[in-house]
Amino acid sequence: MVDVLLGLQWGDEGKGKIVDYLAKDYDIIARFQGGPNAGHTLYVDDKKMVLHTIPSGVFHEDITNVIGNGVVIDPITLKKELENIESFGVNPYERILVSERAHIIIPTHRALDKASELAKGKDKIGSTLKGIGPTYMDKTGRNGIRVGDVLRDDFRERYDALKTKHSNLLKQMDFNEDLSTYEEGFFESLEALKKMKVISAEYWLHEQIKAGKRVLAEGAQGTMLDIDFGTYPFVTSSNTISAGLCNGLGIPPTQVGKVFGITKAYCTRVGSGPFPTELHGEVGEELRKLGSEFGATTGRPRRCGWIDLVALKYSCIVNGVTDLIITKTDVLDGFKSLQLGTAYKVKGEELTHFPYQLPEGAMDIVYQEKSGWSKPLVECKSAEDIPAEFKEYQKFIEDYCEVKVSCLSNGPAREALIDLR
Repeated sequence: MVDVLLGLQWGDEGKGKIVDYLAKDYDIIARFQGGPNAGHTLYVDDKKMVLHTIPSGVFHEDITNVIGNGVVIDPITLKKELENIESFGVNPYERILVSERAHIIIPTHRALDKASELAKGKDKIGSTLKGIGPTYMDKTGRNGIRVGDVLRDDFRERYDALKTKHSNLLKQMDFNEDLSTYEEGFFESLEALKKMKVISAEYWLHEQIKAGKRVLAEGAQGTMLDIDFGTYPFVTSSNTISAGLCNGLGIPPTQVGKVFGITKAYCTRVGSGPFPTELHGEVGEELRKLGSEFGATTGRPRRCGWIDLVALKYSCIVNGVTDLIITKTDVLDGFKSLQLGTAYKVKGEELTHFPYQLPEGAMDIVYQEKSGWSKPLVECKSAEDIPAEFKEYQKFIEDYCEVKVSCLSNGPAREALIDLR
C-alpha cells in the first residue's frame, strides 16, 4: 500500500518536517513531481537542511529514497544536495535511487525560463527561474532528455541538439546573455548523477509493494499550484495533487491508501497570483515576522494572510484527504483574535465553492472570528496540553472541511509535533 503526503495551499506548508516525522512508519519515501523549485526544510541535529530534489527520508538509515519519473532534475542542484548530505556524515548514494525516466534540466532550460519571465513584464507568474517550466514543456513536446539518456553513448549529441533548439528560441526572444555561463558546473555535476543507482522505478516499486514494503509518496509545492486545479495560470508545471503520484511513480490508483494533507494554520504565497485572504497591513507583517516567512528556495518574502477554508476544503476534495495536518500553529500564539475565511464575495454573491477563475485584485471575504489562546502552543507536549481556544479553532476547520486533524506541528524543531492519531 502507498500513502501520499502533499501540500494543500500554495506550497511552503512544512511538508519536509512531517515526512521526516512519519518516515519511521515506512520503508520507502518517493518524490513524485516537481523539481528544484521545491524547498523541504528539515532540522538534523539542530542544523537546518533544505532539500530541493532528494526525498525527505534521506536521514533515516533504514529507508530507501526514490526520485520518481515525475520529478525534473537539475544535476547542479542535485550535486550540491548530495554534498550537503555527506557533510552530515551520511552516504546519500547508498540511500537514494533515481528513475531512469526522470527528465533533466539542462542549462538552456534556465535561460528560457528567465527569457520567458522577462517577456511577460507585469504579467509575470513569479517563476523561480530554475528551468522547471521549459523542462516540462520539452517533456510534453517529446524533446526532453532523461536520466537514462545521460548514460547513453550518444548523450552529447542529444544534448547539443536540444541546446541548439533552445538557442534558436532564445534568439527569437531577443535574449542576449552568454549561454556558456549557464553551463558552468553542469557537465561536472553529471558525474555525481552517474554515480547514483538508476533504476526502472515503476518495476522496482511494484516488486517492493508486492513484498509488503510500505511506501510514502512525497509531493512538492501545493494543491493551489497544480497545473489543472490550481490558480491558473499562476501555477507550477506539474500535477501536485494526489493523482500525480500515479503518473509520477508508475503506481496504480488501486494501491493508494492514506492521503496526508498539510496546511498551515494561516496562509502564505510566494510570487504572483490571486490570494483571497492576503493581509497587507500590520497583521500580515506580524505573521511574516513570527513565521519567518521567506522562501526556502528563493529567499523571497512570502505574502501572508488568514486561513482560507474555501480553498482548503476544495483541496481536501480534489486530493481525497483522509488525514489533515496543521503546521505552524505556534505562529498564532499571541494573537488575541483570529479570522477564518469561510466564503468569497464575487459580484455580490457569496461563494463557498472554489471558482474556476479567481480575480487577482482584492476580494471581499466572509470571515468567522475565533478567540486566540493565552497558553503558548509551543509549550504543549500532548493533546491534553492544548488550550481549549485552539481546540475550538481546530474543530471549526475539521467541521468545515469534513476531515479530521491527525497531527499538529507547534514549532520548527524536529520534536515539536503533537500526534493526535
